[in-house]
Amino acid sequence: MMTSKNIPTIGDQSFEDLKQTNEHDAEYWSARDLQPLLGYSQWRRFEDAVSRAITSCEQTGNNPEHHFAGAGKPIIGGKGAVQTVDDYQLSRFACYLIAQNGDPRKPEIAQAQKYFAIQTRKQELSEQLAADQERLDLRKQTSEEFKSLSGAARQAGVQDKMFGMFHDAGYKGLYGGIGGDAIKTKKNIPVNEQLLDRMNATELAANQFRMTQTRDKLARERTNNQQQAIQTHEAVGKEVRAAIARIGGTPPEQIPPAEHIKEVEKRIKNAVPKMELEEKDAGGLLGGKVNPSTDN
Repeated sequence: MMTSKNIPTIGDQSFEDLKQTNEHDAEYWSARDLQPLLGYSQWRRFEDAVSRAITSCEQTGNNPEHHFAGAGKPIIGGKGAVQTVDDYQLSRFACYLIAQNGDPRKPEIAQAQKYFAIQTRKQELSEQLAADQERLDLRKQTSEEFKSLSGAARQAGVQDKMFGMFHDAGYKGLYGGIGGDAIKTKKNIPVNEQLLDRMNATELAANQFRMTQTRDKLARERTNNQQQAIQTHEAVGKEVRAAIARIGGTPPEQIPPAEHIKEVEKRIKNAVPKMELEEKDAGGLLGGKVNPSTDN
């Protein structure tokens, strides 16, 4: 059973508070209402997550028409003027898919993912596929963290021509003094491949933590000096390395290279699991009026 602490909230309204009922007596949520709950300030960016969720719905063997309905939402502006804006009526399953396809850096998305993972029934993934999905998710998150860290470095005074040295400093701290090119040589990774694409989940997580902590430290200390920013990145890398050593973990330079992430992505794409929904959930916005076994 879900407790109030598990339910995503904004102000004094929770996800369940925003639930409405349509003419089929089926529950639904307004995308415009859900947007701020999931941490999005811009409709355009939230609509991108909705589009990805619709694609995901198709890939998991469910009919998007049963879960996403285009609609208009009246907005009262100045002097009482009413304007109709784009909106969607969303089933509970649609809300789950939007959370799964949202920005993983947003704490609201992380909270919603935990909530809907419990609320939505789905087919169990094989151990291999689950491991593949974990690694792919970590790779995507690390890519976003890399971009965020680059932005933080620029704010901290690192010039574009010094970005290579800045990022290499982080690797040197975490990998015992060797930079990106030397790591590739040690692991026999081709020069033209991205190092992050050949890291397993454990190594990716260590690097993501290094990037996150460096970004936060640069902002917290209001660093505005190129050399100091580079030194900070290396120092944080050393701290993460020391933490790994204290708990008995494997130094990252000793972790064998994993298969290329593109192969993992291809395997997942070719083995998308069906999501088995209860009949009323499969019907989505049409309630119990759809037979999921015959309506595909």
